[in-house]
Amino acid sequence: MNKDTLQDLILFYSSTEKKMVTLSEYVSRMKPDQKYIYYASGETVERIDKLPQTEILKEKGYEILYFTDDVDEFAIKMLREYDGKEFKSASEGDLGIEENNESDVIIKATEDNKELLDFMKETLAGKVNEVRLSQRLKSHPVCLASGGGISIEMEKVLNSMPYDEKIKAEKVLEINVSHPVLDALKKAFASDKEQAKKYTELLYNQALLIEGLTIEEPVAFSNAICELIANKV
Repeated sequence: MNKDTLQDLILFYSSTEKKMVTLSEYVSRMKPDQKYIYYASGETVERIDKLPQTEILKEKGYEILYFTDDVDEFAIKMLREYDGKEFKSASEGDLGIEENNESDVIIKATEDNKELLDFMKETLAGKVNEVRLSQRLKSHPVCLASGGGISIEMEKVLNSMPYDEKIKAEKVLEINVSHPVLDALKKAFASDKEQAKKYTELLYNQALLIEGLTIEEPVAFSNAICELIANKV
């Protein structure tokens, strides 16, 4: 009700300024080609700063607001926009910054690996809504993106409350199209489907850990890593 009055008093930690800033200060520094006010959510500034999802935004020099309080993302959902600029999470599927040459590479790679991606989605049935190749990832092999209105961080906050029904965000597993892990997946899919399943589950669990989410079967995850190490000896 009082958002127009209060929005100029809100402070968030800035990825570039390394301090708390207002939304007005953020907008004043936006690059000419920047469409959105970008943010990322997590438990601490240090953890958010290491999130794979922020790589492409940092590479392009875009400032990111770090949300560390449970209420932050809910407040932004209520604001919807500031000074005509919409808010966009670094974990959203479409960041609005795709370049044509990058999109062409992703489209071609997706077509070439459609069977593998469908296989991975089937392997993770009930856990993710989609498996796709990513152009947001630069050095990291894998991450989770949000596919709907409820983000992964909002899922964690809501599920920490005493509700009978648990909230589930739409999750998308993204694989770095330029990372060697994709080559390993392709080789395993071509020669050993069971191994490809294990790789898929390992990557999914790694993505969960990055997000601070609980792994359903930590013992199986540990054993799978040990098996992978033993096979390399």
